[in-house]
Amino acid sequence: MDKLKQMETFASVATRGSLTAAARAEGVAPAIIGRRLDALESRLGVKLMVRTTRRITLTHEGSAFLEDCQRLLVDFADAEASVSAGGVKASGHLRLTAPAGFGRRHVAPLVPLFRELHPEVTISLNLSDRVVDVAGEAYDCAVRVGDLPDSSLVSVRLAENRRLCVATPKYLKQHGLPQVPADLVRFDCLTLSSDASQTRGWAFAVCKSAAGEGLQAEPGGGDIQVLHMRPGGPLDCSDGQVLHEWCLAGYGIAWRSTWEVESDIAAGRLETVLDAFAAPPNGIYAVFPQRKHLALRVRLWIDFLKHHYGQTDFWQGSA
Repeated sequence: MDKLKQMETFASVATRGSLTAAARAEGVAPAIIGRRLDALESRLGVKLMVRTTRRITLTHEGSAFLEDCQRLLVDFADAEASVSAGGVKASGHLRLTAPAGFGRRHVAPLVPLFRELHPEVTISLNLSDRVVDVAGEAYDCAVRVGDLPDSSLVSVRLAENRRLCVATPKYLKQHGLPQVPADLVRFDCLTLSSDASQTRGWAFAVCKSAAGEGLQAEPGGGDIQVLHMRPGGPLDCSDGQVLHEWCLAGYGIAWRSTWEVESDIAAGRLETVLDAFAAPPNGIYAVFPQRKHLALRVRLWIDFLKHHYGQTDFWQGSA
């Protein structure tokens, strides 16, 4: 139980940003919170937080441990709920939000299926590409794709997402294959316009020794770093779905997420290029406000997403 309390305290301090805030939420003195953190770091033999009078910063190990702690705490709460709830059915209203493109493809089709299992739950789904204030706008759960900013929200990793360079077999047969990212200057690249939210360009993993060589060196064996480049092309658009459709029509190479093109790759409509330079994957997450007792309908929805997103066929079969 001491270990669980230490983990709860660590997660509370990390998400709230201070010992004082975590102590206030629990109704104890900040010194008690500090002693729990000291005991946790001593037991693990690693520094999880850098604490100053003004702010708390997670170490690299602390950031990784936080995600695991949040997942374990949610699983523990789910285990308790499955026993204590007994025959209680999920009910009430579930307010969900997700990015527009991802939500249309991979969230909206699951909503009516979830309600078939839990007919006493009503559901509202908001699809928007703006970063919704989950707690401030009273949403129960949001699906987020990509790296998560620091916030007071709890996150559960549902699946991995990777960005790939793709094109139609016909286009690649006509124009050849780029061997290194620098070769993209010779191809028609379908890019997001400058007023879109993706501002850093396409990401590639390269050896650090290649950083000053125009991304020419094959990765492997050395230290890898992620570099960003903005390839040019005759067509750009502020809407990713349009870029996807242009790519399927054979107008060039696009840099798209696996959640969007996995089924096209499996069906042979698209092929990947520059796979050796693919950037490390990021995540697809369910995020929700910090709550001691999460509503049963929210827990069941998150488990429902984890079940479906954990199946390879789900991504390859989505149209």
